[in-house]
Amino acid sequence: MYIPQVLTHTFKAVGALFLAGTLAACVDVTMELEVLDENNGIGKTTIVMDRQFYDMSQQQGGDEFCNEDDGEISLSDTNATCTITINGALDELFEANDDGSPVPTAVSAGPGLVRVTYPTGSMTDEFADAGSDPSTKAMMEQFFKDRSIILKVSGAEIVESDMEISADGKSASFTIPFLGLINGDFELPNETYAIVRVN
Repeated sequence: MYIPQVLTHTFKAVGALFLAGTLAACVDVTMELEVLDENNGIGKTTIVMDRQFYDMSQQQGGDEFCNEDDGEISLSDTNATCTITINGALDELFEANDDGSPVPTAVSAGPGLVRVTYPTGSMTDEFADAGSDPSTKAMMEQFFKDRSIILKVSGAEIVESDMEISADGKSASFTIPFLGLINGDFELPNETYAIVRVN
């Protein structure tokens, strides 16, 4: 599962896990935007796969987990971790999807403030049919157990958010369990946001 545009395509790539088969399903995904100032930021996507499944995918010729041109892979005894980092202007990090589907946004919320919004409601569509077939649902429940997507925003100070704000007030995060999406029992808001003070 390669994510070529680190912020925009994470939402599309999550749905693509189903298309990539069970090996790709055994992952945790963290999507983070660090707001540096009113115009610039650092986008980072981290994908963690069980080492045994990574090794199996490599034996089968799999090369899409971490594109060497954009991602950095690290291996431990238990995990394979792919980290994709892009520094740049906020409007470049949030490039539009070709199909017009919602993408994250970062806009001014006043002097020295940036509002970052993730369109979480659109993620439900990617999983809408996952639980319709009992055998498929049982397989997905096995492979997605305890797996999650974490959306995170960080900066000098989080001044407002509907996500969970860290103790130091410098980041906010929202955890989405894969099984909750598959079973349809995790209610996603249409969007989740954080307002970051940059100075």
